[in-house]
Amino acid sequence: MALLEDLADALAREAIEAAEQLGDERLIDEMSKAIGESSPTTQEAFMTAVRIRRALGRGRVLMERKQAERALPAPGPSPDGGTAAPRTD
Repeated sequence: MALLEDLADALAREAIEAAEQLGDERLIDEMSKAIGESSPTTQEAFMTAVRIRRALGRGRVLMERKQAERALPAPGPSPDGGTAAPRTD
């Protein structure tokens, strides 16, 4: 079944990209329906690949956000080394 999974994953990648470019959230559902009319097995492989890729994308976004948070400079003394008097204006 490696061929089925490879083909379904390739189509899932293309479908996700096309849906994002077109701003069409229903594209993947419509494709799934069309695929399912001919092959329910292929439909399930396609939708599994879509779910996996979307989940990985969400995970990647979370990881990158956490990494960016850690990359921010830690709060500390002012740029002049903490010797400036606080502003009162």
